[in-house]
Formats: sequence, structure tokens, C-alpha cells
Amino acid sequence: MKATTQELAALICSAPIGQYIGEEGATILAQRAAQKIDLQDDEVLCEKGVSTNCFYIVTQGRLAITSAVKDKDRTTVLHILEKGDLVGELSFIDGSGHPDTVRSLGNASVISFNQDDIFPLIKDHPELVFNFMRAVIKRVHSTLTAINRQQNELLAYIQTGGKGRL
Repeated sequence: MKATTQELAALICSAPIGQYIGEEGATILAQRAAQKIDLQDDEVLCEKGVSTNCFYIVTQGRLAITSAVKDKDRTTVLHILEKGDLVGELSFIDGSGHPDTVRSLGNASVISFNQDDIFPLIKDHPELVFNFMRAVIKRVHSTLTAINRQQNELLAYIQTGGKGRL
């Protein structure tokens, strides 16, 4: 079932990105640049190496970022995405292929933003697009900060032989 503009706008507003673009911006995106995608359990959203020129906001359920294990017929979960998390930002921005495969863990929903739908908004609603991209970059920065913190904690754990922090 296709989501209405009002439903999409509410989902966008309730995501962390909503605080940057407000209700009016969410409504414009819902009308012109957003699509809701419902995923069944273990359905692939993004395939490693494939560019979708889209990015997604998780609105319901959980998604797993997975990587194939070399010489094995299995995958390993690298990270779990939950409501409000973004995925596919780099593919959206630079057209590169996704670095890993993203699949649903149980039923899940995302909002998809396609590059071709966002570009026309640059001319018509430049402030909205600026705030939209600012929110995307802020979320990416937050993710990188968390990764760096985890890496430092792991390094401290290794350097102390598992006895705690340095």
C-alpha cells in the first residue's frame, strides 16, 4: 500500500532529520522526493557494489549491514540499523556502490530519497535542500564519532590485555 503525503511527512518529521527541515520541509519532500518501502524479513535493500543513487531512513523495524565471509557461504552482521538511522548516504551523494549489503531483520520500513528527485528541489527550495543535506552530514558525523569512540575503546582493551582502560 502506497503511503500518503501526510503519512510520509509525519515519518520524515519524526526522524532525526525532521528537526532540521521542519513540517513544511517534510511535506515538500513527501510530495516530491520521498517514497516508503516496506521490506519483508531478510529482504535486501542495498546490494554490495551496486549504486542506487538513493539513501534511506529507517522508519520501522531493523536492518542489518552485512558482509560476506570469504570462502564461506555465510555472512556476518557488521551493524544493526534502527528507527531514525540513515543508510546509503554516500551512494546518494557520489553515486558509488554500497560498501556492504543491507537487509531487513524481520519486517521493516524505510523512506527512500532518490537523487533525481532531490536535484530539482535545489532550484525551487534551496534552503530546504541545504538543511536536508546538513542533517544528512550531521548524522554521518555522529556515526563516524561513534565508530572512532568504539575503536579507541577496543584499542585500550587490547593494550591493557583486557584489564580495562589505559
